[in-house]
Parts: sequence; structure tokens; C-alpha cells
Amino acid sequence: MVELYYYILTFFWALFVSLFAIPSIIAVAHKKQLLDIPNQRRLHLSSTPRLGGLAIFAGFFSAVLTFGDIDSNTQKMLAGSIIIFFIGLKDDMVSISAFKKFFVQFLSASIVLFLSQNRITNFYGILGIGPLDEGLSYFITFIVILGITNAVNLIDGVDGLAGSLLSVALIVYAFIGIALGGEESRPVVYICVGLLGALIGFLRYNIRNAIIFMGDTGSLVSGFIISFVAIHMSNIPVPLEWQGALPVISVTAIILPVSDTVRVFLLRIFKGDSPFTADRNHFHHRLLDLGFSSLQVVFTLVGLTLFTLAFLLILLEYYSPTTSFGALVVLLMIWYTLFEKYFYARIKK
Repeated sequence: MVELYYYILTFFWALFVSLFAIPSIIAVAHKKQLLDIPNQRRLHLSSTPRLGGLAIFAGFFSAVLTFGDIDSNTQKMLAGSIIIFFIGLKDDMVSISAFKKFFVQFLSASIVLFLSQNRITNFYGILGIGPLDEGLSYFITFIVILGITNAVNLIDGVDGLAGSLLSVALIVYAFIGIALGGEESRPVVYICVGLLGALIGFLRYNIRNAIIFMGDTGSLVSGFIISFVAIHMSNIPVPLEWQGALPVISVTAIILPVSDTVRVFLLRIFKGDSPFTADRNHFHHRLLDLGFSSLQVVFTLVGLTLFTLAFLLILLEYYSPTTSFGALVVLLMIWYTLFEKYFYARIKK
């Protein structure tokens, strides 16, 4: 009961810090002309501040430091997130090169990899893979951290989308952590409810007719934190029958940003372009081109996320984690393929 009380305090502290900080940030951004100017790739019509990540980070960081259970792993994650916060803030204000952003992400990921114990060490029989060699464990964890961090950054293209998808994932992770209980899950629950509160406070100003964006500060920091949480959730000790299921559920909670990033990278490669070339091939771009409003895009992708989670949980009742996750991946591939055919058929009309 005491833990639940502190979880609630953490959530509302982060919520109110974010909620009440944003009006001041908006005022200062307009005064100093720190604005995102509309262009051919931007969806907004007026110059808009992109410093919402300041409020998200302030709410999250202050809440976790005030009420959270700071173990060694959490400490290293917070250190890494501070580094990413400053590079994201600089990029939102003056723009920096992709190389510098990648280098900072590499540095932050290295802090978690080499100074904490939060690594992917076992696939628990998924895809027929068990415990990982140390070198492979470091490599896969590194790829996962960078992949999720950048997937969240890339999905942030529609008002309220990144914040809403992250909120769904955080609710799933927090629920799992609270249900499992124990010393191992408590620190990560504080992280989840802290970031959730900060994001919901931000969404008040971003979900519809956004007057502020989260920017790279918000998306990179949030993506980095989510990657840490997803990895941590996969390592929480659970009964034998759930050992393979927990990593699968953790991945499914963020499957849309990750799968959409993979899909877009493959489309670019097949066209002979660099996978890092900016375009309008993301799923949310497709929906907008079909006439969806920003709010409809958010509801569609949040609904699709909830559907995939429900579908996976049903499969896990009857099949192994490997079979269940494999079926989910096949379903997503079919969905994306059919949608692409439908999209091009509609565009040609």
C-alpha cells in the first residue's frame, strides 16, 4: 500500500511539473524565436516551439529523484538520459549533425551497457535461443537501445502520436511491474509512472492543434528511457512458464514504432536510397495522405497497438512465446503489405 502511494505521488508530481512548466516554455520560445518553421515536410502550418522535452524531462527527473527507488541500474540510466537531454536540447535550438547525435547516443548506451547490469542476457528459448555469450549480449543490447531510441524519435511526426504510443507502453510496463512486485521491479515502476505523468502533462498541449512539440529533447530522452525499461522488464525474475512471455510482451508494447522504422528503412533500401534519407513513407504519413486527421492517426495507431497486445496475450494462452510472437510478426507483415497495396491503389485514383 505504501509503494502504491509513492507511485501515485511520482505520477502526479511529474504530471504537474510538466503541465505547469509548458506555458512558460512556450512564452520564452516565442520571445527568443526558438521555433519550428513550417516547410514541405512539416505538417504544422504555423511556427511552433519544439522544446516540450524540457518539461517532460523536468517532470520525469524531479519526480524520480524525489520519490523513486534509485538503484544502481536506474542511476546509470539517469546519467545517460542527462547526456541525451543536452544534445537533444542543442539540436532543438540550433540544429546539429546526425553524427554528433549518434555519438552521444552511443555514449549514453555505453553507460548503461558497461556500468549497469541491465543487459539482454537470455532469449529464454525464443527462436530457439537461450543464454547469450557476453559479447553477443553487449552487441544485441546496444542495437536494441539505439534502435528503440531512434524509432521513438522517428515516430514523432504527428501531434500527440509519440506521447500517446509511449504512454500505452508505459502503462503496460507499470502494470507488469506492479503485478510482479519485488525488489527487482520497484525501481522500474517509478521510472514508468514518472515518465507517464510527464508525457500526459505534455499531451495536454500537444494532442490536438499542438502549440508545442516534444522535439528531439523529448523523443530521444523518452526513447532512451523506454529502451532501458523494456530491457529491464525482460530480466525480471518470473516463474518458469512466464520466462519467455515477458520479453515478448515487452517488445509488443513498442512494436509499432520499431516495426514502422524497420519497414521504412527497407523501403528506402529497396529504392536504392540511404535508409536515413528523410521522406514521407512512415505509416502516419500514409494515413495523413489518405485524409486522416492527426487525431484519427493517433487513435488508429493506439488502437492497433492495443489490438496487437490483446492478440498476443490470447496466443500466449495456447502457444509458446516463440510461436505467439512469430504469429504476431506475420500478422504485422500481412497488415503492412495489404495496407501498402491499398494506399497506392487509392493514391492512383
